[in-house]
Amino acid sequence: MTYIEKERSLPVAGEYDIIVCGSGPAGVCAAVKAGRMGMKVLVIEYFGSVGGMSTSGLMSHWTGSVRSNLYTEILTRMADENEGEKRGKITNQIDPEKLKGIYLDMLRDAGADVLLYTFVCGAIVGDGAVKGVITESKSGRRAFTAKVTVDGTGDGDVAAYAGVPYEKGRESDGRMQPCTLMFKVGGVDKSRMVLLGSFESTYETEKGELQALAKAHIPYPAGHLLVYDNPLPGIITCNMTNCTEIDGTKAEDLTRAEIVCRSQMPAIVKYLREFVPGFESCYIVSAGSMMGIRETRRFRGEYTLNESDVLEARVFDDWVVRDAHFNFDVHNLTGAGLDATGVQHKWTQKKGYTIPYGCLVPVGIDGLLLSGRNISGTHLAHSNYRVMPICAGIGEAAGAAAALAVRSGKNPRDVAASDIQKELI
Repeated sequence: MTYIEKERSLPVAGEYDIIVCGSGPAGVCAAVKAGRMGMKVLVIEYFGSVGGMSTSGLMSHWTGSVRSNLYTEILTRMADENEGEKRGKITNQIDPEKLKGIYLDMLRDAGADVLLYTFVCGAIVGDGAVKGVITESKSGRRAFTAKVTVDGTGDGDVAAYAGVPYEKGRESDGRMQPCTLMFKVGGVDKSRMVLLGSFESTYETEKGELQALAKAHIPYPAGHLLVYDNPLPGIITCNMTNCTEIDGTKAEDLTRAEIVCRSQMPAIVKYLREFVPGFESCYIVSAGSMMGIRETRRFRGEYTLNESDVLEARVFDDWVVRDAHFNFDVHNLTGAGLDATGVQHKWTQKKGYTIPYGCLVPVGIDGLLLSGRNISGTHLAHSNYRVMPICAGIGEAAGAAAALAVRSGKNPRDVAASDIQKELI
C-alpha cells in the first residue's frame, strides 16, 4: 500500500553561500572555516545542541589525533574553560556542556547562522548539482538554497537523498559495527579507581580479571569494561552498553538500540559496584541523548581510502587532511569486545597518514562535499578515520574547499587541492 502525498510549494526560508548539514566536529569545523573565509553559512542540526557525538552523544574524550588548526583551537578553548589548577592545561577529556558553548561561540564569531531542532529530509537537485536542502521542523517543511552544501550528518543523509552511491558495513556481508549509548556514573572514588580504556587492557583482582568478569556478569551483547575519567569530581564516563545488528539509518533500529542499551545499564552498574575498585558506591548520573553510531554509509568518492593507505602512512600530493593517526578500532560486530580485525592497544603504526581531496568529493554530482565519517573509504580504513579529531580535520578541509569553490565560481571537484592546502596551512 502507498499514500500519494499532495504536491505543494515550499517557502525558501534562506539563501546561503554554504549550508552545512550536521553539527558534529566535522560540521562545526566546516562551518567555522567557511565563515572565517567570508562565506554566508547556515548550520542545520537535528538535535537541540551543536556538537553531535562530542556533546549530545556524551563522548568521554577525543581519541586519535590530526594536524588541524581548528581541532587545536577547540582543545585550547576547552583548556581555557578548565577551573583551578587544570586551567590552561590541554587534555583530551570532554566536558560536554562546556563544549556546547565553545562550539556556539566559534560559530557565532565566524558569522554562521545556526538552526537547531531541524531535520534535513531531502536534497534539492538540478542540472547535476545539489542546490540546497529540504527540512522539516516546528516551522514546517521548508527549503534552503546554497551554492555548495556540506554533508556532515555522519550518515550522509544529504548525499543519499542526492543519489550518490554508497556502501554500508564490511565488504563481505554489509554488517556494521555495534552501537553504544554512553552514560556517566557518579560516586566514584578516584583515588582508588581502576580505568580500562581499551578492550586489550586487563586487570586482575581478588575476584578475577575485570574483562572476563564483565563478559560473565553483563548481559550479551554487552560484556566489556571501558571506562574513562571525567573532568568533574567523582564522575566517570562508561562506554559499555552494546547493541549489534543495528542500521543507524533506520528509525526502528535506532529505537531498538535505545531500548536494548538502556536495559543493560542497571546490570553494568551492578557489575561496577561489585567488581571494579573505586566504583563500590557508583550510580547513574546521565546518559547520552544521541545513540553512538559508529558506522553506516560510506559514499563513493573520486578516491577511496583503504587500509594500506593507513598502514603505509601514505602521503598524497592532493592531501587535505594530514597527520591523521589512530588504530583499526573495529568493535565486535556480533558481540562484546574487539573484532578479530581490530587493533587497539597493540597498534604499532606510529606515523600519521593523509586523506586526499578525492575522498571528500562524491562521484556523479556537483555542489556537494562529504565531511566526517561518511567520506569515501573502505570498512577497515573507516574504523580509523571515523574518530572525532580526524573528522574535525576533514570538516576544516571541507569548509575551506567549499569556500574556495564559492569564491571562484567553480564546482567543488574543480578546486585545486594545493589551494585548499594553503588555507589549511
